[in-house]
Amino acid sequence: MHFKNNIKQRNKTVQGLRSLKDTLPTNIKKIIKKRGHIFSETLNNWKYIVGVDLFKVCYPKSFKNSNKFNKSMLVIMVKRGHEVDLEYSKKQIINKINTYFGYSIVEKLKLVSFDNYSTKLKENTSIKSEKKNKTNNKQINKIIDIKNEKIKKSLIELNKIFKKR
Repeated sequence: MHFKNNIKQRNKTVQGLRSLKDTLPTNIKKIIKKRGHIFSETLNNWKYIVGVDLFKVCYPKSFKNSNKFNKSMLVIMVKRGHEVDLEYSKKQIINKINTYFGYSIVEKLKLVSFDNYSTKLKENTSIKSEKKNKTNNKQINKIIDIKNEKIKKSLIELNKIFKKR
C-alpha cells in the first residue's frame, strides 16, 4: 500500500482498498456520529415497532438527541383522528425501540398531527396544472413571433410532444 497526503479532506489517504469509514465525507461522518443511524433504523423497522394498524396512520418525522437540558425525543407524525390510539401505545413503542437497539435511546415521544396528505396533493396538482398551461401559452406566443418558418414548425412539434408527457 502506498500512503499519500491529501489536503482537501483528510490528512492521509490510502491507495488501494479502503474501508467505508475512510471514503465517507467528513460531514456525513459527523451526522453518523451524532446517532443519525438511529433515525434510519427506526424508519426501516417502523412497521415492526408500531404494528400494522398504527403503521398506516403514523410515521417518524425526526429524532432529537439528548443533551443537558432535554431528553432524547422521537417526533411522530399522526393522521388527525388517530392521536388517541398512538397516545395509549406510547410506552409500548418506547419499549420496543429501546429493546431493538439494546439500550435506552428514546425517552419521550412527541406527536404531531396532520391532515390527510392525499387531499392536499390533489389541490396542489390542480394549481400546478393551471400554471403549466399558462407557461405553455407564453411559450407558444414566443414561438409564433419567430420569423424563420422551419424553426417555428420544429418548435411547435417539440412543444406538442412535451404536452403529451
